[in-house]
Order: sequence, then structure tokens, then C-alpha cells
Amino acid sequence: MKNYIMFLLLAGQTFVAAAQDNKSLYLTKSLSGNAVSNVTAKTSAGSIVVTGSAGQAPRIEVYIKATNGAALSKSDIKKRLDNDYFFDIDVTGHNIKVSAKTKRQGGNFDWKKGLNISLRIYVPKQCSTNIETSGGSIGLDNLNGDQRFTTSGGGLQLDRLTGNIRGNTSGGGIYISNSNNNIDLETSGGGIEAKNCSGKIKLNTSGGSLQLTNLKGSIDAQSSGGGIDGININGELTASTSGGGITLKHIAGNLDAATSGGSLFAELTQVGKYVKLGSSAGNINIELPQKQGYDLSLRGENIGLPSFNGFKGKRQEGLVQGKLNNGGTSIIAEASGGDVNVKFN
Repeated sequence: MKNYIMFLLLAGQTFVAAAQDNKSLYLTKSLSGNAVSNVTAKTSAGSIVVTGSAGQAPRIEVYIKATNGAALSKSDIKKRLDNDYFFDIDVTGHNIKVSAKTKRQGGNFDWKKGLNISLRIYVPKQCSTNIETSGGSIGLDNLNGDQRFTTSGGGLQLDRLTGNIRGNTSGGGIYISNSNNNIDLETSGGGIEAKNCSGKIKLNTSGGSLQLTNLKGSIDAQSSGGGIDGININGELTASTSGGGITLKHIAGNLDAATSGGSLFAELTQVGKYVKLGSSAGNINIELPQKQGYDLSLRGENIGLPSFNGFKGKRQEGLVQGKLNNGGTSIIAEASGGDVNVKFN
């Protein structure tokens, strides 16, 4: 949890700096009179924030500062832009295109003279985006449409999005909240926190943990770099990690969870057609609703299961197979490196 809090603090500082540092505000371009429905924005060294808001005048704000922290006048910035960068803002019909990239690459460019070019764009809520930066964070808020975004140098902060949402980062964490429909997010450089979202949700990280809160729909959560914590999830959850344990509370629906990096705890308040749990590095602890029918298949070094008159099947050390209360939901749990314990709530 401390890692997530630290990520949010750092992300907040990044976006505030890009949005509110008036000293680095280079220009503002009004979009009044343009019925904008699509934004394409690319920058090679800076953050990009796109906000859909009826309460804000549609506009583009460009923030520019020296990458080495040196103070620059607007004339100094313009000279560097003209000499070393392709910088263009084009508004045609319903489309906005903003591009800021260096003319020179590799050893041909003195990065001490480089510029950090960040963008904050205010548009109507009904707007799609195509965002790319290699040197900063990306923020999207209150948008409805297709959102595509990628960064190799910062985190993703996403809130109040509806539509097809697809993004990735190799240099930071991801935070998404209050969003729905189709969500597909990936990072190789940090953790992921998803909160108050619904729909088809796919989350993948190879560099951190996963925090899942108040999700509904079909959720696929994968991590090879940390543990997975989930609470209040309704629908169908697939969760796996090779980098930590899994803790799931207040789960309703179908569940398929596996870890090779720790123990697994799953508390289900309502079961669907199946529950499948696996651990090769620790114990499995399951809490299930009482007075329901189950088809049980439990394997582990030891099996902890209360005795019931309604159980029919095989019960021995390390193995339980059979039907409870005439059968029903399939419960499969296999712990190759620990015990399996079942309780009823």
C-alpha cells in the first residue's frame, strides 16, 4: 500500500507541475468555435494531460522548460524550438494534432540544450485520443470515446473514462478509477491500481503489484513482479502472479487465481459456476458461503475442512474429492507447497 501511495503522490506532483507552473507556460491556443472530437498528441520529452470538461474553455496549453533546469526566456525557447524541434499545432475540422519532437537524434543532439515540452489540452467530453510521449506521464480525465496512449518515461493517471481504453507504459505505475467498458492497460515499470471500474478489464504488470477495488465485469489481472490484492469484485476474475501472494476479499462470481510467489487467500460472498485456486509456494485459504452445494477437489500437504453430514466422496490426508450438499459449484484448489484450508461464512 505504501508503494501505491508513493506512486500517487509522485504522479500528482508531475501533473500539477505540468499544469500549474505558470513560469513554464509558453503559449495558449484557444479552440473556441471548433467542435473537437479527436486529439492526436506526441511529444518526445514531456507530460500530456487531456481533460474533457464543459466548465473549461476548450484550449491547448503548452508548457516548456529547459531539461537541465536553466531559466529560459520565451525568445530563448523560440530559438531552440526553431533550431532543434519540429513543433506544430494543427486544428482541422474536428481534429487536433499537436507534435513536438527533436530534429536531431543520438549523438547529433546536445541534450543539455534540450526542452521539456508538456501539454495540457481541454476538450469536450465526447472526444477520442491518440497520445504518445517518451519522456513523461500521461493523464486522461472525463472523456468518452476511444483512448489510445503510450509512454516509456512515466506513469498513467486515468479517471472517468468511458469507451475503448488501451494504454501502456514501460517507465511507471498506472492508476485508473471510475471508468468502464473496455479497459486494457500494461506496464513493465510499476504497479497498477484499479478502482470503481466496470466492463471488460485487462491489467498486466511485470514490474509491480496489483490493487483491485470495487470492480465489476470480466477482469483479467496478471503480475510477474508483485502480489495481488482485491476487494469487492463482482463477475469473473482471473488473477495470477509469480511475484507475490494473492489476497481476495468480498468476491462474487467465478474465480480463477494462481500464484507461484506466495500464499493465496480467497473470501467469496457469492459463488458462480467455478472457483479454481492454485499455489506452488504457500498455503491456500478459502472462505465459502454456507448451505450451498459444491463439487470439491482439494489437494495439498494437508487439508483443513470441517466435517459435514452432507459430504459424499473421498477424504484422506492431502486429498479431498466429492460432493457437498449434493454438489454444485466446482471448487478446485491445489497447493503443491502448502496446505489447503476451507471455511464457511
